[in-house]
Amino acid sequence: MKTRIPVIVVSGFLGSGKTTLLNHLLNNNAGARIGVIVNDFGSINVDAMLVAGQVDSMISLSNGCLCCAVDTAGMDKLLTRLARPGSEIDVIVIEASGLAEPRSLVRLVLASTNQRIEYGGLVEVVDAAEFEDTRARHPELDQHVRFADLVLLNKIDRRTGDARARLLDEIGRLAAGTPVVPTEHGRVDPELFFDRRTRPERAEVARQLSFDELHEHDHHCDDGHAHAQYQSVEFVTEEALHPRRFMRFLDERPAGLYRMKGFVYFGVTGHRQKFTLHTVGSYLRVHRSNWGRDEPRATRLVLIGRDLDAELIRKTLEDCVEPRPRDVEEQAMLRILRYLED
Repeated sequence: MKTRIPVIVVSGFLGSGKTTLLNHLLNNNAGARIGVIVNDFGSINVDAMLVAGQVDSMISLSNGCLCCAVDTAGMDKLLTRLARPGSEIDVIVIEASGLAEPRSLVRLVLASTNQRIEYGGLVEVVDAAEFEDTRARHPELDQHVRFADLVLLNKIDRRTGDARARLLDEIGRLAAGTPVVPTEHGRVDPELFFDRRTRPERAEVARQLSFDELHEHDHHCDDGHAHAQYQSVEFVTEEALHPRRFMRFLDERPAGLYRMKGFVYFGVTGHRQKFTLHTVGSYLRVHRSNWGRDEPRATRLVLIGRDLDAELIRKTLEDCVEPRPRDVEEQAMLRILRYLED
């Protein structure tokens, strides 16, 4: 399986903090190379000025919403410029204008014919300080939150006490199960969005953390670092997982679980390959590949989130174990295969 470059769409109404979030990702990416498409509404692209000089490769569009300014072919051209062979880009972030329609942007990315890229999820940035006023001006905010794969409730430090609690409850209701991450000044761990790829010439700064390293890193950070806000739970088993029970776990995942990645072994007849799993919020994608010659058939998952009940998560995943996978009917794989991107 060739590694594809994830394309993450960051949307949110004017002033929500999209550019602040992007700058944080650019300044705290541990060496990962980020390609950016910046779209501002107006003849002067202020957002592009704010990120220029920090990004590895950038395309700037101004004086129009990206979802209206380009069609599928136009989006393909933009993505191809960033994902060209030799660019060594790890992830592409599209920062939409504050007036863009996120669903239209997602459709453009999903319709891409570029085999080097894949859709990586929609992140909706919501202004906690101006939530009520923004919602009154833009009633479509409710739909945007429901459509997102991950909601960042930014500027949460400007809401306190009962007002903060009510806002969190309301956003949770609107999100309808989509993970909601409260943030201050757009500070969020980049690991929630994308993996750092391994390349020999910069392996010390841009390699994917192993399971053990990720666990240790989460427990040895300063309190002010983004990692300190999150925890990881590891799950490993050499037995197969039942696909239906595992999908039930994904459908009913804990509210604080923001990201999951790793490998899953189902062992079902006709589907005994390695399934690589990646989630960002509610977004799920699966790749299928062959096991290495000496690679053990096993499920190895890292789950990242906040306020996670590690014991309960491991117990729930253990309940997904199927001791006789060869007896599981092939139709049980249908929901898994729906998310397959070969």
